[in-house]
Amino acid sequence: MNEIKRPQTTAQKILAAHSGKEYVDKGEIIDASVDITLGNDITMPLAIKEFKKMGARKVFDRKKVVMVPDHFTPNKDIKSAEQCKIMRYFAREHNIVNYFEVGQMGIEHALLPEKGIVLPGHLVVGADSHTCTYGALGAASTGIGSTDLAVAMATGKLWFMVPGTIKFILTGVPGEWITGKDIILYIIGMIGVAGALYKSMEFTGPAANLLSMDSRFTISNMAIEAGGKFGIFEVDDKTIEYVRSRSKKEYIIYKSDDDAEYENIIQIDCSKIELQVAFPHLPSNTRNASDSQDVKIDQVVIGSCTNGRMEDLRMAAEILKGRKVARGIRTIIIPATQKIYLDALREGLIEIFIESGCVVSTPTCGPCLGGHMGVLAEGERAVSTTNRNFVGRMGHPKSEVYLSGPAVAAASAVTGTITTPEEVL
Repeated sequence: MNEIKRPQTTAQKILAAHSGKEYVDKGEIIDASVDITLGNDITMPLAIKEFKKMGARKVFDRKKVVMVPDHFTPNKDIKSAEQCKIMRYFAREHNIVNYFEVGQMGIEHALLPEKGIVLPGHLVVGADSHTCTYGALGAASTGIGSTDLAVAMATGKLWFMVPGTIKFILTGVPGEWITGKDIILYIIGMIGVAGALYKSMEFTGPAANLLSMDSRFTISNMAIEAGGKFGIFEVDDKTIEYVRSRSKKEYIIYKSDDDAEYENIIQIDCSKIELQVAFPHLPSNTRNASDSQDVKIDQVVIGSCTNGRMEDLRMAAEILKGRKVARGIRTIIIPATQKIYLDALREGLIEIFIESGCVVSTPTCGPCLGGHMGVLAEGERAVSTTNRNFVGRMGHPKSEVYLSGPAVAAASAVTGTITTPEEVL
């Protein structure tokens, strides 16, 4: 007697395929083979230490262990230099193919898709919480700790608990200046920072198909800010075009069954979403940017794994062109990869930024985590296109970070207060 087909979500299908099962149930504990493991200059040195401690002699696949020193690079001090030295020596010892040093590297979660390393249907683990970014490609990707990374690097396997799924159906046509950042801030504001705790956030619907890949990466990137395990987009023609232009490798597309079981289904009309700002000290503390104009700022940051791609830089340049940043406002632009930097240079965006009074940085996480290239002093406020605004996230515990998309960030740089683009154009 044939077993009745059991409907599965995309997350369940990917986890089942990687654990040698036909089906997996929500809450089930499985051992799964991973396609990619990832570490950076904060997390990888710890993983290397544990890798050696457990007696491992070689990595499971030198092409599937990815190492990107991006948080404190170019090295800001002796300690960060030593961290990167550990990575560099390990990469040489194990002949790691995908090790990206200064000059080739970028912010990891922008770099891996750009290089064609992550593909649809992949199961990816990275010792960085924003590893969920790759869900924009139809992959199941999530952040892990350094000890788990050590195990994954040695064995190519890791345990998972199969998450339930919340489906977000995006409808309507997003308004002018609205990007993925506004949509995900709106969602986090709606459900809260624990609203998708250990859930797969699945994004679909006609508005999802309208979004650029850059906006999709932004939405998946911030799934973790709602507690999400995965943030997965349905693969469509845009995804396939993006992947085929970067990789010739084969991949598998997984799609949720129409009758798959969801813990919740939330429909969002994106045409009604206004430009968003997340006030301190949570990404869920969102307001419409038009209601936030009395906030004076000291600094603007446009970049990070969330908003350092070409769509973001083009939008910022459109607002800054022919204008100057307000006196006393430090405005820092950080292209997410070397390629993005070069593309922006060739398009004339870098010239626009510099002429407007901005500083342009080499690709780095830098100020996002209060590392370097824009640390805040006591009492200072920043509008930032990064992903977190926790207490002390960008510097002093008594500083404040206001999260926004590139349009609000650029407009705010011109006025010195939180501002919408319409007020400066």
